[in-house]
Amino acid sequence: MSHIKIGIIGCLGRMGKALTAATLDHNDTYLIGGTEMAGNPGVGTFIRHPETGENTNVKITTDAEELIKSADVILDFTCPTASILHASLAEQHDTALVIGTTGLSAEDEDALSATTKNNAIVYASNFSTGVNLLFYLTEKAASILGEDFDIEIVEMHHRDKIDAPSGTALGIGQHAAAGRGKNLNDVMDKARDGITGIRKPGNIGFASLRGGNVAGEHTISFNANDERIELTHKAGDRAIFARGAVKAAIWVSRKEAGLYDMFDVLGLAKN
Repeated sequence: MSHIKIGIIGCLGRMGKALTAATLDHNDTYLIGGTEMAGNPGVGTFIRHPETGENTNVKITTDAEELIKSADVILDFTCPTASILHASLAEQHDTALVIGTTGLSAEDEDALSATTKNNAIVYASNFSTGVNLLFYLTEKAASILGEDFDIEIVEMHHRDKIDAPSGTALGIGQHAAAGRGKNLNDVMDKARDGITGIRKPGNIGFASLRGGNVAGEHTISFNANDERIELTHKAGDRAIFARGAVKAAIWVSRKEAGLYDMFDVLGLAKN
């Protein structure tokens, strides 16, 4: 198999560095470039392996469109506005995309879907194999356990994360709601403060914790009188997400136009 040419948008960020390392370490992928915003001191320098320091002789630029034109697959874990723009450019240049950006609104997701008529995109809130198994088990458990089991989702991330609940927590909630034949927006309880009254039956509660350098921890608990079931995933390093993203990039490079997710990549049956 020929090497898949990978381009990374935002290559010097936390996730960008992890994606760089995962791309350079994989036998079937070849890093052809990375971008950063104008003014970043890394622009114009060569990309180095984030762990070994090895020089790749690949320069960091600000030209996302040129990178998109040259790559087989683009990895984008930036921000909603940028990801939607990059998806539009990728469609113009027939370049596949892997998008792990969180915080996309329903309108953003509709815009993303509209760019897949001639293009293939894998979009997911989390690229960890373990987390996607957690999604799968959550939906199964929610479909079996009745509404006498209250559902609560707790997530914790590093102090610099800017959105809450996390995209992964919302993904867990969406699968829990789907297991009960509900739309998450109709049963979501994202915050509690003051005199809230009793818990509304059937709602899915969320709590977000921030601190330190936690890569990501998520727990969903099903709580009934006298018993509780918990499913938990703890990420020790964001490298697990990067490895999953590179796996998705190799997979999507061979796919026809369409919007895919990690269930597709991993071959998990959709309920």
